[in-house]
Amino acid sequence: LCLFRLPGSPYQPAIEALESHPEKKFYNVSKLGGAKYDTLPYSIRVLFESSVRNCDGCLVKETDAMNILDWKTKQNHVEVPFCPARVVLQDFTGIPAMVDFAAMREAVRNAGGDPVKVNPACPTDLTVDHSLQIDFSKCAIQNAPNPGGGEQKAPAKLSPLKAQPRKLPPCRGHSGCRGSCGAGEPGRASGPFSAQIENTPILCPFHLQPVPEPETVLKNQEMEFGRNRERLQFFKWSSKVFENISIIPPETGTAHQVNLEYLSRVVFDVKDFLHPDSVVGTDSHTTMVNGLGILGWGVGGIETEAVMLGMPVTLTLPEVVGCELTGTVSPFATSIDIVLSITKHLRQADVAGKFVEFFGSGVSQLSVADRTTIANMCPEYGAILSFFPVDNVTLKHLKHAGFDKAKLEVTEAYLKAVKLFRNYESSSREPEYSQVVQVSLSSIIPYVSGPKRSQDRVAVNNMKSDFQACLNEKSGVKGFQIAAEKQNDIVPVQYEGNEYKLSHGCVVIAAVISCTNNCNPSVMLAAGLLAKKAVEAGLVVKPYIRTSLSPGSGMVTHYLSSSGVLPYLSKLGFEVVGYGCSTCVGNTAPLPEAIRNAIKQGDIIACGVLSGTKNFEGRLCDCVRANYLASPPLVVAYAIAGTVRIDFDTEPLGTGFNGKSIYLRDIWPTRQELHTVEEECVISSMFKELKEKMEKGNKRWNLLEAPESTLFPWDLKSTYIRCPSFFDKLAKEPVPPQAVENAHVLLYLGDSVTTDHISPAGSIARSSAAAKYLTSKGLTPREFNSYGARRGNDAVMTRGTFANIKLLNKFIGKPAPKTIHFPSGQTLDVFEAAELYQKEGIPVIILAGKKYGLGSSRDWAAKGPFLLGVKAVLAESYEKVHRSQLIGIGIAPLQFHPGENPSTLGLTGREQFSILFPPELSPRMTLDIKTSTGKVFSVIALFENNMEITLYKNGGSLNFVARRFL
Repeated sequence: LCLFRLPGSPYQPAIEALESHPEKKFYNVSKLGGAKYDTLPYSIRVLFESSVRNCDGCLVKETDAMNILDWKTKQNHVEVPFCPARVVLQDFTGIPAMVDFAAMREAVRNAGGDPVKVNPACPTDLTVDHSLQIDFSKCAIQNAPNPGGGEQKAPAKLSPLKAQPRKLPPCRGHSGCRGSCGAGEPGRASGPFSAQIENTPILCPFHLQPVPEPETVLKNQEMEFGRNRERLQFFKWSSKVFENISIIPPETGTAHQVNLEYLSRVVFDVKDFLHPDSVVGTDSHTTMVNGLGILGWGVGGIETEAVMLGMPVTLTLPEVVGCELTGTVSPFATSIDIVLSITKHLRQADVAGKFVEFFGSGVSQLSVADRTTIANMCPEYGAILSFFPVDNVTLKHLKHAGFDKAKLEVTEAYLKAVKLFRNYESSSREPEYSQVVQVSLSSIIPYVSGPKRSQDRVAVNNMKSDFQACLNEKSGVKGFQIAAEKQNDIVPVQYEGNEYKLSHGCVVIAAVISCTNNCNPSVMLAAGLLAKKAVEAGLVVKPYIRTSLSPGSGMVTHYLSSSGVLPYLSKLGFEVVGYGCSTCVGNTAPLPEAIRNAIKQGDIIACGVLSGTKNFEGRLCDCVRANYLASPPLVVAYAIAGTVRIDFDTEPLGTGFNGKSIYLRDIWPTRQELHTVEEECVISSMFKELKEKMEKGNKRWNLLEAPESTLFPWDLKSTYIRCPSFFDKLAKEPVPPQAVENAHVLLYLGDSVTTDHISPAGSIARSSAAAKYLTSKGLTPREFNSYGARRGNDAVMTRGTFANIKLLNKFIGKPAPKTIHFPSGQTLDVFEAAELYQKEGIPVIILAGKKYGLGSSRDWAAKGPFLLGVKAVLAESYEKVHRSQLIGIGIAPLQFHPGENPSTLGLTGREQFSILFPPELSPRMTLDIKTSTGKVFSVIALFENNMEITLYKNGGSLNFVARRFL
């Protein structure tokens, strides 16, 4: 696959035929590794197989394979290469990768090479799932009064849910419903599986008549295609001209969900040669596939592009933490509760930069949906991945997912032959782990996380008192520092002709969104069943609460609709808004102006509750300061309650029919109810129909026109797609690293600076440098779209670098995307200051604290600073992926010695810094830095291996790979 590998592996004698299917060949690594292999964790066995199969004496050497086999003694001491079988991209991070490929073709052509050779070297799937924005939400009948009057009961035949028929007038807001209909009439609502994936019919909650696709979905889809037309045309061009590229069009599902349901092979079969499936992706949720026994994790966009061109991922041979699950799951604990409990245990165990592998009696009790939910959250507790080896539960799932019998037989036979199949009934010894963490499933109770960080877990029965404590605490990771006399303030607000009262803890955003939960039918169905019982009891959601339901794929909508619960979710305001990442990445629509004004006027700590994985402060909305992660049924419950200051055990959610107080326990679905509905609704036909939908695409995508030229015809007027400047100085030979002389500090940052701080993905503020640029191009604020959508335009993204409103620059002293331009003394936007420095020919560096680059992998968090002229980052410590990204773009990651930081060294950040790079660099070498005040101190150059040094000398991986084509 790689353009610069030597053909053939020295381990070819280890190739054997599969005993049950002799036409299939494979590397029998279990025999090759002998007794050492049997003690390896399953995840390390996958690394070993990859090194054996891809060994070429160049990028992957025999010593690499032997180092992996000696994992017990070599862990944490050696760097090893890994060649994943495939790559998964989502459009936010995928578009810059594809733009870089298009620009590389241009650069190779200009330098005399053949641009047609520039193609991904491994299967690459790009899912367009991050362009969805919630411009429209809620249906017209949400919170409508009981249209028939009297006692409201559920309609008949919402199988498998039992209810009594009743004749009711036409639904308000749905012209497709044909009025007062006879429920149960032949030909109508023919059972739980009558819905189709392509156009899932939604039944009127009162008349059981199919109604048109919700106006909300159609409007959001129309807006998505309208505002992103240029990007979508570029993606379609990419699918036509690049080999090994597959584009999954909009409205199909999220990248991680499509990866799980459709793209995963478990075992690759390439021309009758078998090897394990493995993947890297630009989405932090790539780790979800580890729940299927597929080794995979998220990496930066820069690293992903290198993999797409045949280069391996390099990683320190990791420690593997064995997580032993014991006990039995409580009937009231959802997968989210299990996830958050395991998150807490693993955070305390310090698994950052390590693999986690699950074993023990409790694992067999978890469905694949449970496992993928757990695996999906591993970036939040710092692990590289969380691996569940394939077992009988996995095989049963694959059978339901549409794997044919022959494929399953080969998969099982191969995995057993190479000892990658786990049998919990066998007496064989467990692998040896670096350490073991025990988690008792029996001890897990429902939790939420927040109000600012996912690791801050709060037991639901302590939620009210914990929020009160947050009001009292000083401003920080949990506290809001609200004066005691103001903690019970109430702000009246008029909305849609009615008066409502807002107070601290009021819920204004409630989102059941695509992250984490959509792979697990039980938690989504639990939300639907709870909504059904709530509606039947007469409970409503206040209309000002921004509610939304964004499933991960059509399959989720399918089982919610076919189980009969979707109309009840819709009636409470949780109407399907589309398919893709939305609220979680800051794409929620603004709150109603009256509500925003009331929150600001009363300095109210308003809350968002969502079933996602990200709850950074200010991410959902700048006026929503408290954000909690919760399971889908709890999102619905808190929306009904309208506040998080509630004790569910002693206080009712609200008042139902006849003035009766309704408690959460009255409407919480039992595990038996969930099991019954799940068995009848989540069946193999859903996976089959979902595959058909993906293969057919959708009408808008199919009709979209795109060029077919070898080189992309760049439109100089485009504000979405621009040819970036990374290859402007491409030459056949790299220039040696240059000294950084008299550099000013562009930003002086503290601890835990996230990639969101560095390169925000949400909306573009009207006063920002990016907004000024777009306005100069004739765009109105309504047309700005988001930073994520404009990642294919380097001019926008450079201006958006460090444009987060929560960025705390010590030069400024308060959160703001500002800095000081020291030669003039002006306080400017970060971009404006960097632009001035570049015009003056002055290099810049960044000073930072601990864990610089925390959060989701994001290539523009490295590309943006590079284009701002940043030559080096000097920090106390780095997030591993981001450190690699900096090297991959040509920025030197420098680290203070342990115990040292700017304060201990007496640095103010106002000095000028000079850094001398010797002609020959070596891993983790010490460099001297001299300041304009005469101070000299040393730092560590965080190059972990010779490959990283090679990339840095080449000006990053893009230029390194481009030179290979020349």
